[in-house]
Formats: sequence, C-alpha cells, structure tokens
Amino acid sequence: MLLIPLLLLTPRATDAEEPHRPAAATGKVVAAVCVGLGLLVGCENLLYSYAMLYLPVSTFSLVSATQLAFHAVTSRFINGQRFTALILNSVVVLTFSAALLAVDGGSDDSSGAGNGKRRALGFVLTLCASAVYALTLSLFEMTFEKVIRARTLRWVLTVQVATSAVASWVSVAGMFASGEWRAIRGEAAAFEHGGTAAYVATVVGMAVGWQAATLGAKWLVARVSSLFANVTGTLALPLVPVFAVAMFGDKMTGIKVVAMLMAVWGFLSYVYQHHLEDCRLFGADGENGEENGSSLQKGRRTAAACSVCSVRTGHRAQAVVPAPDLGVTYQGALAFHLSSCPNFDE
Repeated sequence: MLLIPLLLLTPRATDAEEPHRPAAATGKVVAAVCVGLGLLVGCENLLYSYAMLYLPVSTFSLVSATQLAFHAVTSRFINGQRFTALILNSVVVLTFSAALLAVDGGSDDSSGAGNGKRRALGFVLTLCASAVYALTLSLFEMTFEKVIRARTLRWVLTVQVATSAVASWVSVAGMFASGEWRAIRGEAAAFEHGGTAAYVATVVGMAVGWQAATLGAKWLVARVSSLFANVTGTLALPLVPVFAVAMFGDKMTGIKVVAMLMAVWGFLSYVYQHHLEDCRLFGADGENGEENGSSLQKGRRTAAACSVCSVRTGHRAQAVVPAPDLGVTYQGALAFHLSSCPNFDE
C-alpha cells in the first residue's frame, strides 16, 4: 500500500523541501538501522500480544499508560528533549487520563484472564513492551536527525516501509515456527460477525488502519519530535469511548468524560508550550520578533565577534532560527555552529 506513493515521489521533488540538508549516511548504514528498528518493532508487537493474552483489558490499558512516562525518560537522554513545566504537566495528565480510563473499564473484564503467575507475567511483559515502544520512538527520531538527516515525506515513507517489512517478517516467522498458522482457517470460519469474509475484511481493515496511524506517527516524529507524536497518540485513547457510544451503543460514564477532558487538557498544554517556543524564537508578530524582545534580535551577533565566522570572509551565513525542540531544519554548511552563533542574513 505504501509502495505506491513512495514510487510516485521522486528524489528531486522531495529534496526541494530541504535544499541545504547535510549528506545522509550510506545506504548500507540506513538499511542496517531500519533492520534494527524493524526487529525492535517486531519484539514490541510480540510483547504486547502476549501481555493482552495474560491480562484483563483494564489492567493492560492501565500498565500500557506507563509508556508515555518511559518515553519522557528516553527522549530526555536520547533526543535531548528539554522539559518545561507545561510539557511535564502534559505527560502526567495524559498518563493519568489513560489510567483513569483503564480503571473505568475494569467492570467489563472477564475473570478468566489466567492465574496469578500468568497475570504477573503479563504485567512484566506490558512494562517491557511500553519501555521498548518508548525506546523505539526515540530511536526513530535520532535516525531522522543523525543518520538520514532529512525529514521529507519520501524518507518517512521509506523508513516506514522498511521497518514494517522487517517487523512483518518477524511476526510471520514466529507464526510459522509456533505452528499457529494452522489455526487461522478455523478462526476465520468460526468468526461470529460474518464468517471467513468478515474475518478477512476485519484483519485487512486493522492492517490498513494501523499502517495509517503508524505513518502519521512517523511523520510527527520527523517533523516535530517523538514525544509530540506520543502525546498525540495518547490523546486518542480517551476518545475511543466517544466512538464506542456512537457505533456500539456503549454508556458514556462520568469517568470517561473526565478522562477525555484530562487528555484534551494535557494535549493543549503541550501545544501551548510549542506556541511559547514560537513566540520566543520568532517573535509574536512572526516576522521580526520586535514584540517581547525575541531571541531573533537578542541572539544576533556579528561575524567579527566569532572566530569561526570571521575566517569565512566573503561568505554570508544563512540559517533559520535553530529550534531543536520544534524539529526546525538547520540550513547552511555551518549548521551545528550556527546553532550557538546565529548570524542571520539581512
């Protein structure tokens, strides 16, 4: 499905988005990184699947909410994410929102999820899966920044196709190694919502839906940050009951409403932090940053004041305002130097 838009996007057309980006790593390095990320995604899927087998839905959802907290740690140490009070508020509120939703779903769980040992194993597997998921997102962000060094749609599609293909082969290999592939025909025939045809349509629909969601997350990772992509994905959890009420006639409880409002509040906190960063970097008027004394004016230095810039006589450095937290692309040959010494073209 993703090969069609990938083949339609030529390198010349997409490279226009980032005309001055640094050279990417070699094809072998990029391929090795994609294989490694694909193996991590395959392991994460396996851990989540067994965890759902051993735990009730509410317990699984409650423990899975820790992935945002895990990601706060990995993004700080791997991606250098700068945490502010608003970002911490967003992470905490969204985590409690998902946990509150899981507690509300406890009455819907069946008691036959397994004995104490299986539940303990499911708890450990869910924690491990959450940690691996957080690590994977941070590694994806580092891949776009350090290895590929591009944030175009073509590269996002390439990484998504490569990593998903590796993860799919891991799942297929495990399915055939365990012999569970023999049960597929029986499961399809016994599907209570319409038999084999409905079973196939459901599986295909889930595959397409998850691929679209994962591609959107990768795009947010590339263009903004992995933490922002995770915050956006966590926002969707409390919105599920709204669709359940409309499509399946579920009851909208007060806890679900509170969880949904908490999720929206946490997401808006993160968005407002981005707004403050924009005002700080570009100014409230979006052009010259005159209002509130933006860093565009305060951070400017002349080339003569910098030993690195002064030796490049005859060359005028051009750069956008560096903003690592927002995923803004650096431009120019002295991109890393300009992050500490911005000499802007008049």
